[in-house]
Amino acid sequence: MSEGDIGSLVGIALLCDLPQSTLTRAANNCRWRSYSANEQIIDRQSEATDVFFVGEGRARVVNYSISGREITLDDIGTGGHFGELAAIDGQPRSASVMALTRCSVAIMSQEHFLQLVDKNPSVALKVMRGLASIIRNSTERIMDLSTLAANNRVQADLLRQALNNRDGDNSASISPIPMHADIASRVSTTRETVARVMNDLARQGILERQKKVLVVLDVSRLQEMIEEVRGE
Repeated sequence: MSEGDIGSLVGIALLCDLPQSTLTRAANNCRWRSYSANEQIIDRQSEATDVFFVGEGRARVVNYSISGREITLDDIGTGGHFGELAAIDGQPRSASVMALTRCSVAIMSQEHFLQLVDKNPSVALKVMRGLASIIRNSTERIMDLSTLAANNRVQADLLRQALNNRDGDNSASISPIPMHADIASRVSTTRETVARVMNDLARQGILERQKKVLVVLDVSRLQEMIEEVRGE
């Protein structure tokens, strides 16, 4: 979708409860743009306050250390949104966002977004729940960084992915197979550490790498390993 085209917001999770007439008006208040893979969408500290709805593709929310190391905060897929923090408080962007794949996004101004939230309680509630989720996830990551060694942080990240991708009482299938660099970026360690931990888990019969999927064969055991370290 090229910039300037009017598209549909059907499929955007934040807006899925809106009546069609409201959804159409919201779409008319957006401008549309496509980004290539690895292209920057938002620059940290930018003073822009627009909100972005992902119609197609996948984007990554990142920050960078002083040394330039990338720290992954979240991945946003088709139907997701980002940019609401700056729209709500008017402060500079707290993170950068880059396209992981080719992305088509609808861009709504701060004014129109706040009007949408103000007039539609279902949207306001979802925004609040989204912010609550960000706080909970951030708190968990801070605790992990403060209390867990690097290898345990890798295990904790794999556990989070497993719990979100269960396909049985005690198994999970993660697809696509997570890249070592992506896990390392999320938990602030090296790719070598990630590879070592995953190999150790495979030798213990907890992980199995198949053709296009990473299978967690024993979710309970992985969870027990993390709980033992956390003292839970």
